[in-house]
Amino acid sequence: MSTRKTMRALAVAGALGIALAACSSQGGAQQEQGGGGPAGGNVGGERYTIAMITHEQPGDTFWDRIRAGAEDAARANNVELKYSNAQAGPEQATLVQNAIDSQVDGIAVTLAYVEQVGPAAKAAADRGIPTVAFNAGKDQYQQFGAKMYFGSDEDLAGQAAGQRLAQDGAQKAICVIQEQGHVALEARCAGVKKTFPNTEVLYVQGTDMASVRSTIGAKLQEDPSITHIVTLGAPFALTALQSVADAGSKAKVATFDLNVDAAKAIQDGKIMFAIDQQPYVQGYMAVTSLWLNLSNGNDIGGGGPVLTGPSFVDKSNIDQIVTYAQNNKR
Repeated sequence: MSTRKTMRALAVAGALGIALAACSSQGGAQQEQGGGGPAGGNVGGERYTIAMITHEQPGDTFWDRIRAGAEDAARANNVELKYSNAQAGPEQATLVQNAIDSQVDGIAVTLAYVEQVGPAAKAAADRGIPTVAFNAGKDQYQQFGAKMYFGSDEDLAGQAAGQRLAQDGAQKAICVIQEQGHVALEARCAGVKKTFPNTEVLYVQGTDMASVRSTIGAKLQEDPSITHIVTLGAPFALTALQSVADAGSKAKVATFDLNVDAAKAIQDGKIMFAIDQQPYVQGYMAVTSLWLNLSNGNDIGGGGPVLTGPSFVDKSNIDQIVTYAQNNKR
């Protein structure tokens, strides 16, 4: 059992100044794979095995950054990283149980589908396996035994987005959710509605971009009063731009999360802004925090979540961020 220490200052510094971001790319590996290694960092120390289990959605570039951060942290700390993912909650819970059965030293898990995955995370904690949550589950992680949390305050992020819409003179917005029931995505749109009430939620099938494009386009044709579209992942923002063109609409597009193409679209004035939750930092800190806990008994966050966002990326700062996005760090 680790000793609880108040280390919020360390968390802020370790999270690289903490600013922003959240979701997706082509690829991200599917199913269980090994990673990490003894290159650099704490090569001479004890080697731990850490499992990272996510709800990665195929084709979402967001997860490339999560994994890049996790793998960099594993290399730096001589950790064997075992990454696996399943989009459905019950399947993700099974992967957590598999990690428990394989007797890993620590587990990092996303809690997008809390009812299914939360009990599995608690089972790990009850077995004495240090467990941290990241990316989703900020308000629920402690009840399932997770020691720490790394991610954004999605309600706050949504409220910030709604305020920006109001400042831009929006009349009506749609908030596009690509995974119905995902706690973080639902919280974002709920936050937008708090500060910009004339927001309608539009559910789409996130694994089928052709369907996403046609669904958004049909909504724009059906309701020409829509002036703004908020998407919850960079690939969906780029698809929404196509929908706007298809419908002959003048609606503006804003998004959560960032990738290279979305960064360039912001630079070109095609996307208003992105709200960044820094997925690279989430992956890096999830692994690093477990290594610190296993090797030193450290806890990060002083008993509360460590926030990696939200932060705005727009025309005012995009020139500095594009390079980082190209390097898979933002």
